[in-house]
Amino acid sequence: MIDQIIAFNKQFVAAKSYEKYVTSKYPDKKLAVLSCMDTRLTELLPAALGLKNGDAKIIKNAGGLVFSPYDSVMRSLVVAVYELGVKHIMVVAHSQCGACHMSYNHLREEMIARGIESATLEHVQADGIDLDAWLEGFHDTEASVRGTVAAIKCHPLMPRDIEVRGFIIDSVTGELEEIK
Repeated sequence: MIDQIIAFNKQFVAAKSYEKYVTSKYPDKKLAVLSCMDTRLTELLPAALGLKNGDAKIIKNAGGLVFSPYDSVMRSLVVAVYELGVKHIMVVAHSQCGACHMSYNHLREEMIARGIESATLEHVQADGIDLDAWLEGFHDTEASVRGTVAAIKCHPLMPRDIEVRGFIIDSVTGELEEIK
């Protein structure tokens, strides 16, 4: 699969297909969007928000979450605000998210079935990683969005003049519901 992608890329560059995507590193709409990595959102999310290439910084992870105050999502948002001029942040979760009801217990079984030794998992936990917390999903999408919005707004390094709002997007229609 990766070799096919590399072959496509050579043709893409040779045909100068990249030219329509050229933009600066600064988001035109001064917007950052935190969302889930779900494949249904790859094209639907920007289309439903009316975003074109260069309009926003889009940050994705499993569940569209701020996991901890100094995780890579918060680092990206802080950089986006101070270095790239972002003034507005949208947290956009989605319907039927796979991270909803995700648990370490289930993933542990999958890991062992794929060849990860129980001793490895025990070693990771002995090193101070709480796999139950690290691989836990959420059980209430609205509450998850509220928690993520609050984590961003209350972060000690986030200026108070940044607009942060939360939404759930329908994974099929793209309809947004604001969560307050």
